[in-house]
Amino acid sequence: MHPLLTELGVSEELQAYFYTEDLCFEYANDKEYFGEGFHLVPVTADLWMAGNYPATELIITASAMEAIAYLALNQWRHPANAVLSFIAIGNLPHARQLGWISSYCQKRKITLVFGNDLLGRLADIAVASGIRGKAVRLCWQDGMVMLYLNHTAYRFAPERLSLNAFEKAAGFRTAIRTRKPTHHHSFLEQLQHDSRQ
Repeated sequence: MHPLLTELGVSEELQAYFYTEDLCFEYANDKEYFGEGFHLVPVTADLWMAGNYPATELIITASAMEAIAYLALNQWRHPANAVLSFIAIGNLPHARQLGWISSYCQKRKITLVFGNDLLGRLADIAVASGIRGKAVRLCWQDGMVMLYLNHTAYRFAPERLSLNAFEKAAGFRTAIRTRKPTHHHSFLEQLQHDSRQ
């Protein structure tokens, strides 16, 4: 048991599930650190993984702490016998990660858990498209988000951009779902907020 996670309301069972003896999470040669007042997440081509293999559902996050916070707040969504696998990709999706996830996730349900802001929605699009073998280029132009796929440009106002909106505009479905906290930018932020109440 880690006292900081206990203070945040993460149960003993979840701490054991994620093997959280310390709050340093390894992505091969890189590490994520979490502590009182700080959270350092790497930019890496490697992955952090937890849970079961093989799994029926794969949950992809930007950080290990976001995975822990997500499950702490959403355990009710997953039955007790659910076979889950968690992958954290760090602060920036990398093509090598997406290629590996694509081969790993064959016939698995996938849920993306990224921030409830523009960067989180862009991560949803980049990761879902990359997993499905579609490279998307992202640009910012005159206050609009430009997404380029197969030599076609799609233009979105930032507040209207989502994976669903992009799929409709581009005419392809990834069959990947997203989960966002309702009132916070991330599930970790929500967990921290709730623990102070």
